[in-house]
Amino acid sequence: MEASAIVGQVVTLSIMAIALGMDAFSVGMGMGLLQLRLKQIAKIGVVIGLFHVIMPLLGMIIGMFLSHHFGRIAAMAGGVLLLLLGAQMIFSSIHQSDDHPMVRPVGVGLLIFAISVSLDSFSVGLSLGIYGAKVLLTILLFGFASMFLTWLGLLIGRKAQQFLGRYSGLLGGLILFTFGLKLLLHM
Repeated sequence: MEASAIVGQVVTLSIMAIALGMDAFSVGMGMGLLQLRLKQIAKIGVVIGLFHVIMPLLGMIIGMFLSHHFGRIAAMAGGVLLLLLGAQMIFSSIHQSDDHPMVRPVGVGLLIFAISVSLDSFSVGLSLGIYGAKVLLTILLFGFASMFLTWLGLLIGRKAQQFLGRYSGLLGGLILFTFGLKLLLHM
């Protein structure tokens, strides 16, 4: 693979990682309003980061299997998944409730929180597995971006109003939708 292709893939995956981390950022801002201790914030970020490694890895493994057996049809399905996921994120951010989270990010609540903000990374991992993205690069970027954005959201949530979370979810959805279009148009 030539250097420009590698750089292009790193840039693309980095942007996708940030887009996926926007959910964690948005929800983290709401959770940050609960006035969590810094130790709790650190733990929450690490757990979210781990889930953003595990979920896309599972998706990529399944996606590679599908790509190997179904080729071009699987690639189209990956693009459609990104389009749908992006559209869902956009719709959710527009119709988001302003209520405080019902689940506290400790124990089982933390697992529910981690799963809910990382489910979309499974779908994206599925698409990227079909597309043939670099696995280690993908999961490391996804994990670090989501961990950092979770920490940022939790810390900002301690200080800021909740309206910013809605806009970051909208931005994340637009980015995923755009990458879905790009995947479908460049087949």
